[in-house]
Amino acid sequence: MVACAVLFAACGSSPSNLASEQGDEPSTTLSPATTEVAATDVTTTDVSTTSIRGTTAPTTAPATAAPATAVPAPAVPNNDETAPPPSTSTASTLDVSPPSSALVPAAPTTAVTSSSASPTPSTPATETTTTETNTPAVSSTQATPTAQFGAEIFTVSGPIAARLEHSWREGCPVPLSDLRLITLNHWDFQGNVASGELIVHHDHADDMVQVFSRLFDAEFPIERMELVDNFLGDDDLSMAANNTSAFNCREIASRPGTWSTHAFGAAVDINPVQNPYATLSGDVVLPPEGAPFVDRSVRVVGGIYSGDAVTSAFADVGWGWGGDWNSVKDWQHFSATGG
Repeated sequence: MVACAVLFAACGSSPSNLASEQGDEPSTTLSPATTEVAATDVTTTDVSTTSIRGTTAPTTAPATAAPATAVPAPAVPNNDETAPPPSTSTASTLDVSPPSSALVPAAPTTAVTSSSASPTPSTPATETTTTETNTPAVSSTQATPTAQFGAEIFTVSGPIAARLEHSWREGCPVPLSDLRLITLNHWDFQGNVASGELIVHHDHADDMVQVFSRLFDAEFPIERMELVDNFLGDDDLSMAANNTSAFNCREIASRPGTWSTHAFGAAVDINPVQNPYATLSGDVVLPPEGAPFVDRSVRVVGGIYSGDAVTSAFADVGWGWGGDWNSVKDWQHFSATGG
């Protein structure tokens, strides 16, 4: 919702002075240097599929007793030598287990690639296979669910650009060519792995992959992560739906004519309901659904607090947090300038 200026923005046009999204916060002037945008500065983190495959030991053909010498008689197999029934192996795909102290997601691996194709969000999968032995009627199932973070970065053109019909328009402070779509995995509020999308400036795409990889490893839950265009570009609707979002070409609500840092793709709002914007008096809370969470002494699922995994991850890439502001609090908001 509220925003700050881009730290490394490479904008196609010269943006106006960017003040913080609160009247009492100090203004910050954004003077992005012009950089050449290449479609190759994208990062892909592939999702690995972990599986434990069973093996079926060969069965032994039943032994047949030799017939009697004098009187031929049917052979009777010894029970101890009876072969087991034909082995069968079944495989099923399991949903990823909820976060727990026993589950430690593997660290991501990152590769640098380029892509302009439409994204196909990656979803981790876990496979378990029944393993049978040569002991009759005995089988065991071994499964070790493992969730891994995955992310992919796409240039914004063609079908992707067409999706930004509400969040970008002519006259915005950054051209579409400066933006990147990130698809990534995150934990949801039910403890499952979900796929989300963010639009950010290309200067910040790699940093955001790093940040959300750490949040995934920390099992921090995010209720939903969709493009603000799914809410017609309306920040209030997006916040009310507890949607985590980034780019939105809009002005600061209280300062017409002043671009929000979100308009530069240099700000992210996370779980707005559990982390609302609030004046110190409490007279204004946005979204209104966040009023029960203004008391930060009570920690809740999806909440962001000073010194936690979320604030630390953003601080390590140089982004500031609205929860550190003095005149107002914007606990959902992180930006490249910190204002």
